[in-house]
Amino acid sequence: MKTWIALAAAMTLSAGTAPAAANPIVGKAAPAFSLTDAHGKRHSLSDYAGKTVVLEWFNPECPFVKKHYGAGNMQKQQTDARDAGIVWLTVNSSAKGKQGHLDGDAANAIMAEWKAAQTAVLLDHDGMMGHAYGARTTPHMFVIDGAGVLRYNGAIDSIPSADPDDIADAKQYVAAALGALAKGAVVDPALGQPYGCSVKY
Repeated sequence: MKTWIALAAAMTLSAGTAPAAANPIVGKAAPAFSLTDAHGKRHSLSDYAGKTVVLEWFNPECPFVKKHYGAGNMQKQQTDARDAGIVWLTVNSSAKGKQGHLDGDAANAIMAEWKAAQTAVLLDHDGMMGHAYGARTTPHMFVIDGAGVLRYNGAIDSIPSADPDDIADAKQYVAAALGALAKGAVVDPALGQPYGCSVKY
C-alpha cells in the first residue's frame, strides 16, 4: 500500500507542476468569478463581500483528495470554517470526459457520502475559474479576505503525500491562515507549493 501511495504521489506531483494559465498575486484582489453550484444556485465572489472565503479545488478520484476526506481532515476544516462564518467553496474544474468530472447530482451524492460541510460545490467545467486562479492541483487552496484580497495560495498542509498518517504531523496551512485573519495578523506562509493530482482541464 505504501509503495502504491509513493508511486501515485510521484506521478501526480510531477503532473501538478505544469505551468498555470494565471498566477494571482497574494496581497492583490482575487479574481472575480460567477459560477453555478451543484444545486443550480449562482455564486459570485462579490456575493461574499465582508466574509472570508476559502476555495478548494476538488477531484474525488484523486488519492490526495481522498487522503484528506478519508481521514476527515477536509470535513473538519470545512465545519470549523462554517462555524466561524467563513464561506467554503469547493470547485470541480474537471472537463467533461476527464477524470473527476461531476454533474450536479454526482457532486451532491459524493458530498453527502463523504459528509462534507462546504458552503457549495461550484461546477467549473469550462475551466475558466480554475485558469483565472492558476489552480494546478487537487487540492489547491486559496484564502480570500473580506475585502476580496487574496491572502493565501498553496497547499492545504506542509507534507506533500497521499498518506493520511502524515496529516497529524503536518502544519495545516489553510487553518493557520484563517486563524491569522481572524486575529488581524499577517498570514505566514502566504504562498506555498500546492501538491496533488493535476487539475483535469
